[in-house]
Amino acid sequence: MPRIPIAAGNWKMNKTSQEASAYAEAFLPQIKDFKKEVEIIICPPFTALSALASYFRNSSVKLGAQNMHWEEKGAFTGEVSAPMIKEWGCQYVILGHSERRHIFRETSEEVGKKVKKALEWGINPILCVGETVEEREKGETEKIVEEQLLLGIADIPDTKASSIVIAYEPVWAIGTGKAATPEDAREVISFIREKLLSRFSSEISDNIRILYGGSVSPENVFNFLREEEIDGTLVGGASLDPLKMIKIVEETLRAY
Repeated sequence: MPRIPIAAGNWKMNKTSQEASAYAEAFLPQIKDFKKEVEIIICPPFTALSALASYFRNSSVKLGAQNMHWEEKGAFTGEVSAPMIKEWGCQYVILGHSERRHIFRETSEEVGKKVKKALEWGINPILCVGETVEEREKGETEKIVEEQLLLGIADIPDTKASSIVIAYEPVWAIGTGKAATPEDAREVISFIREKLLSRFSSEISDNIRILYGGSVSPENVFNFLREEEIDGTLVGGASLDPLKMIKIVEETLRAY
């Protein structure tokens, strides 16, 4: 069964609830007639989840969060939990993004606990992995990606593994305007697929979708999606513009 491609937008720390509502009003009418062979996910800041939930409820667009804690409640000031984002209507959550790993010092073990908790609550985790430019120059890309991947899925039962989405985001390409080449992305994503096969059965691992992220734009997205192993994109800055995100969705449909 072919894997359904994904076009996911990560807004990061951008847009108020009012701005998010304006985005939805511009975005939704343009995609209502699109075929359903692409899964569209928007991940706004926590403060805009409630506003977007009301818009997306009767649409094909899925709502995602940008992070969550591995505990369900407790004395964790500033954090949100899986049941909280589930209540907001989130079907996806981004976990292990490089900005969380490098700015907030999240470890791969902590990310793994979050992945496990998300699945327990029926939320699909988008597990991000990727190397820095220094690690790449040292020839450590596969070592870093393998460690982040395997620790991220360490405690996942086979019965829930197909709900995981992996996003390969080379840190040196995020927000820099310098995307990896499609060949670079394909090489690492093929490596990720091999590692999934070492952890799960071929039936399960073949159903896990692997995305590329890192300076994705309407102009370059089609070239990435032509690569057989790439199942979609996790889009940063370009997803903030509804017209650019619509174009990325259109290009995703064209590629598949």
